[in-house]
Amino acid sequence: KGLPPVHKWNPPYCGEIDMAIRRNGQWFYMGTPIGRPALVRMFSTVLRHDDDGYYYLVTPVEKVRIRVEDAPFLAVSVDRHEEDGVTYLRFTTQTGDMVVAGPDHPIQVSFHDDLEPSPYVHVRDRLDALISRNAYYQLVDWGLEIEAEGKPALAVESAGARYVIGYL
Repeated sequence: KGLPPVHKWNPPYCGEIDMAIRRNGQWFYMGTPIGRPALVRMFSTVLRHDDDGYYYLVTPVEKVRIRVEDAPFLAVSVDRHEEDGVTYLRFTTQTGDMVVAGPDHPIQVSFHDDLEPSPYVHVRDRLDALISRNAYYQLVDWGLEIEAEGKPALAVESAGARYVIGYL
């Protein structure tokens, strides 16, 4: 069926609503968790991250700003399969989106001052998923020891691309 073409819509800004997406992927409205997965899924299909750095729910007639603590999606699982000698890593988000890591859906890891990694996979447009701790540990288990930037590192491969996920 596909996703709505939110990138083509340019409705007027209608203000901010009391909706937030927490770092753990849970959606809240007016401080209360949204408990219906179908409703969260519907909202996720009209989510857009604009050049101003803010996240919006967008329809053809209105645009409202919401708060996102980290990334709007959480990659809750990853599976690996091989086809014709090429490895593919497929991530599934808390909203049911599935993406195969590769040139169109790269993996990126940020390291904070305490060196704790924050791994992400690109989902669509300007929207990323934070990779859950369990999924990240699965990547570590599949990791290959390499040298990156002159340091020993751990990397994974998917769809012909290689991604550093940590330093040893």
